[in-house]
Amino acid sequence: MHEKILDIATVDGPMESFVAHPDDGPAPVVVIYMDAPGIREELYGFARRVAGEGYFCVLPDLYHRRGRIRMDLATMDEDDYHEMFAHMNSLTTDLVLADTRAILAALEDESEAASGPKGCIGYCMSGRHVMRVAGELPDEFQASVSCYGVGIVTDDETSPHLLVPNVRGEIFFAFAQDDPYVEDAVIPTLTNALETAGVTHVVETYAGTTHGFCFPERDGAYAPEAAEDVWRRTFEMFARRLGRDG
Repeated sequence: MHEKILDIATVDGPMESFVAHPDDGPAPVVVIYMDAPGIREELYGFARRVAGEGYFCVLPDLYHRRGRIRMDLATMDEDDYHEMFAHMNSLTTDLVLADTRAILAALEDESEAASGPKGCIGYCMSGRHVMRVAGELPDEFQASVSCYGVGIVTDDETSPHLLVPNVRGEIFFAFAQDDPYVEDAVIPTLTNALETAGVTHVVETYAGTTHGFCFPERDGAYAPEAAEDVWRRTFEMFARRLGRDG
């Protein structure tokens, strides 16, 4: 496996992005969109796991407009959490879509990144970004995963779930059973939209889980059986849609 840091040019300056990929490329591209705490070693580990399954994985620093933000979940206090939510609230789906287009442009110069359909995974705040990318760039992203995503269904006329009819390929939503950040109406509204549009999908609510259950370093939330099931379903979908498995 090979890994490196790419400084990807965006309209708002360089975006530091961690890349991991197998040695026997070119490999299909998978983008990981970070959760609210931002870039950290745990997410690098996720990127390496994706690369280990045979994919060219890109983990962009979506907070690049606010500096090089690095937060330590083990030591965060109340002020740190306020700062984290300020960073999160500064990030719109328009900005993430622009960053995604910049990633796609940069990958044209990466010989180890295959052309063709791509995958993406988003956690927490990035659940809505996955929905936006899958709906706005359907020819590119045809295997999409949203893990306990927030902001997917809103009352706004630009709610990400309204893009469901544009989705091609497959999309997988993994929700927690007990999640204060996901309102009760979200899952039935999203499911109805997916079924009405005829999109190939899975919407799974994992019993006994809380928000953040995919992260081993999330004390009190990590649910290993559910987290591994998410990985299993993710890699099965990638193998079907992206043309390669590990």
